[in-house]
Order: sequence, then structure tokens, then C-alpha cells
Amino acid sequence: MAVAPPAPQASAALPFASAEQLDPRLQELLEAAATQLSQWLGSATQRSPLPGLSLLPEVAPQASGLGNGALLADLQLVMEGAYNVNHPGALAHLDPPPLMASIAAELVCAGLNNNLLAEELSPSLSRLERSLCGWLAEAIGLPPGSGGVPASGGTLSNLMALVTARVSRGLQHCSEAVVLASSAAHVSLSKALLVMGLPPSALRLLPTDAQGRLDPEALALELEACAAAGVPVLAVVGTAGTTVCGAVDPLPAMASLCRRHGVWLHVDGAIGAVYALDPEHAPRVAGLALADSITINPQKLLGITKTSSLLLLAQPAQLADTFATGLPYMEPSWGGSHGGDCGLQGTRSAEVLKLWLGLRQLGRDGITAILDGAIARRRRLQSLLEPWTRLLLRQGGLHLLAFSPEGLSAAESDHWSRSTRQDLLAAQLMLSRPMHLGRHHLKAVLGNPHTREEHLQQLAAIVGRSVEVLP
Repeated sequence: MAVAPPAPQASAALPFASAEQLDPRLQELLEAAATQLSQWLGSATQRSPLPGLSLLPEVAPQASGLGNGALLADLQLVMEGAYNVNHPGALAHLDPPPLMASIAAELVCAGLNNNLLAEELSPSLSRLERSLCGWLAEAIGLPPGSGGVPASGGTLSNLMALVTARVSRGLQHCSEAVVLASSAAHVSLSKALLVMGLPPSALRLLPTDAQGRLDPEALALELEACAAAGVPVLAVVGTAGTTVCGAVDPLPAMASLCRRHGVWLHVDGAIGAVYALDPEHAPRVAGLALADSITINPQKLLGITKTSSLLLLAQPAQLADTFATGLPYMEPSWGGSHGGDCGLQGTRSAEVLKLWLGLRQLGRDGITAILDGAIARRRRLQSLLEPWTRLLLRQGGLHLLAFSPEGLSAAESDHWSRSTRQDLLAAQLMLSRPMHLGRHHLKAVLGNPHTREEHLQQLAAIVGRSVEVLP
């Protein structure tokens, strides 16, 4: 006698939102979570930028799922131990407070749960992404028809750029190819070459000038030496905003050399490329639009929630030429190429939503205000620190300022930076402590719009006292 298969269990008991009506359980949870997040952001000044020891909730799921109250209580524990980006003293890293619209778009992105792999999985979002990448590329100066693809961070954008350059030059099977960049270039380049199967020696780091910019004469000599030795150059990488000082390489001169030698120019503009969105600030990254490809990270200054990085190309069809494998399990793309054929990532969330909505909320005037404010704060802090002439101040024209007393050994710089950083943290001012030119510095990233004059004055006073007591 045949046994009937068990009836499928109803999904009503599982915590999925109803497909038939507004689900009060979802609404209750979202409203409570939104209130909790709003309270956390709104009480930022009552906590230090960097929290002390914090408790963590239990990690593993229990036999039975938790209700909303228990979930939110656990969530609060995690939030209390998070880096407090909304605090006006959060000046250590390239992590500004998030825009309100970007927060809301992140929520909607999660709820839609669309996949940018292919158009049929994200009809409107795929078109939005393609259009926004094209607008952004042209807005920073790339030619008409330019575009690109979002990526999960600048490291991935840089990797995709180098892979695209390699394929476009027919060097994908060449193990002798090299990449030329400055000694201040981002560490992601080393990771990229590792993934690409190239040896560490394939990354040739060239000297910088006193301002931390790549020396174009050194680049010219290296390109000529490579040509004479028959060593193929996969790409030259310029930096528009180095990690410590915010220095911008001489991109026009580099572009001229690259064209003369037929070499791909990629610009890692993760930090500085957003300045090209405003005509008054665009000269800070002069020559950016001469690149074949550009990495840009709106998350680092414009308040777009993480992650928000894009790889933009003058000829975006080169992405599909490099990465397309075909998606036989999907209907053909109606926009040229599926999103999953335009980069390394297949499944991708609709990160473009929070970038698009955030930029729409800001408007061009808001973008300009963010850039103006960041530069003004850096200039003001620089002027406040200049009376202490023993401080070596390093800045590259953007919103980063690094400094360290001259005349100290490496060990003494390490001690000074640790001690001063602790004094700053005690005053709820958080700076980072990067290694630069063989010595530790303190670094302030002045992209936080909540930072006011009194915070900068207090910061300068603490740093000044730390210099006055040095032998």
C-alpha cells in the first residue's frame, strides 16, 4: 500500500514576511530596530569613538528561535561595542557618518534581496546601476560612453582593473609582466598580483617626492628600462589620495608617459576621486580623467554606507571582454552584458541603491558642502598645529593630515604616538597611528561633518602639549 508523502509544512510559523498582506511582525521589528539605531546614532557624544571592553551575546543559534525582544537586546550588545563613526571625535579613519538616505536604502536593499547577477533577478536595479555608473564616470571627467561596475571595496576594484588591463594587453599568460606604482601605493596592489599569479617582484615601487607623490622622472626611466629589456608593463598605477597623507600623483605627466609607451593607466582614486565631482575641487585630482580605469569609493567621504566602491572605465565594454563567461542558466541580457559578466563577482546585492539615494539626498550642493567642509577642517587643524614648529606636517591637498615631531628615533616616535593617542582618546578624540617613512605618525582624517572648531582646538592643544614636553 502506497504511503502518501508528508504534506509540506506551512511557512507561517517561520519568520518570513507575509506575501499577502502587511505583516505586523515585520513592521514591529523594523520600527523597533530603527528606533534603536536612531537612539544609538543620536547618543554618539555620550560614548567614546572607540569603545572599551564590551559584552558579546551568545553566537550559536538556540534550539528555538528568539523573539523580537531578545533579538534586539542581543543586537544592542553588539552595537555598544562598535566603532562610533557618528562621534565628532572619530577622526582616525576614512569612515564618515552615514547619510540618512543611504541607511534607508540599505534597509530597502536587504528587503528587496535582488541579485545584480542578471537583469531578470533585478530588473530595475540593473538598469539603475548601469545608468548611475555611466553618470558617475562622466561626472568625474571620463568621456561619453564611459561606465563601470560596483565592487565590494577598493581592493576588489583595483584587482579587476589590473585583470582588465592584463587581458586588454594580451598578457594574461605572461608571467614576466610588471606593474609600476609609487612606494606609497595601496597594499591592495600586492594582493592583486598574488591573486593574478604574479610574483611579488612584479610590483615595482618607484620613489616619491617630498610631498609623497610618484616621481615622474623615475617612472620615465623605468618605462624606458622595461622597453629596452623587453619586460612587458601590465599597467602603471597612479594614486589619487595616498592612505597616510592624501598625496595625489602627477597624473597628467603619468598619462603622457603611458600613452607614449602604450601602457594602461589605472588610478586608485578610492580616497580622492570624489573631488572630481565638483569643478572647484577637481584640480586637486588633475589628470584623473586621462586614466583608462579609476577606482572610486564614495563610502570614504560622502557618507554612503559600506560597501560602496566602483571601478569606472573609459571603455566599459572591456569589462565584459575580460570577465564574461556566459550565463546559460539565465535569459539573455537586454542591456549588453549581465552584471555577473562585468566583473569578478557573480551574486551582488543592490549596493547601487544606497549610492543613488544618498547622492539624490545630497544633491550637487550637498556634495560640494561635504568637500568644502573636509578641506576647511584640514586647513584649520593645520593652522592650529603650525605654531609647534617641531611638528612635521604632511598633507597632500585633500582632507588627511599626518604629523610627527622631527628629531625622534623610530622608537621615540612609537612612544610619542602611543602616549599622545591615549591622551587624545581620553578627551574622546580618536586619531590613527600609521607607520610612514619608517616612523609612526598620528593621522587625522577630517571628513567628519560633526567635527567642530572646539574639537580641532582641543586636539591641537593636546598635541601641542605632547611636543612641548619632548627633550
